[in-house]
Amino acid sequence: MALITVNYRDPRPIYEQVKDGLKTLIITGAIAPGEKMPSVRALSSQLSINPNTIQRAYRELELEKFIYTVPGKGSFAGDDVEVDQGHLRDLYSQLDKVVTELVFMGEPREKLASRIIEGGNSHD
Repeated sequence: MALITVNYRDPRPIYEQVKDGLKTLIITGAIAPGEKMPSVRALSSQLSINPNTIQRAYRELELEKFIYTVPGKGSFAGDDVEVDQGHLRDLYSQLDKVVTELVFMGEPREKLASRIIEGGNSHD
C-alpha cells in the first residue's frame, strides 16, 4: 500500500489527515475496490500513532461508505462507493463556497467550468 504521511504542523487533527490520506488512495485506485485495508494495529504501528486515532479515521470512512467492515475479517475498500447523500450535499456545499470565492476574486466562470469538465485535473 502507498504511504500515508502525518504532518504534525498541519492544523487538522491526525485522524482527519489519516482519513483524507486513505480516502485519496481509494479514490485514485491505489487501494483497489474490495482490497483489504491494513489492520488498525498495523497502520498505527506504521505511522507511530495511537490505534484509537486510526479507528476513528476508519469509522468515519465507513460512515462515508469509502470502506466497509466484515466482522472477523477486517475492513475493505468500498467496491462501488455508495456515496452517502449527506456527504454528497457537504461536498456540493464546499464546491459552492469555493466557486463563489473564486468568482469574487475575478476568476472567469468559463475557466471554472472547463476545470470541472476536465475533472479538476487542470494545472495552471
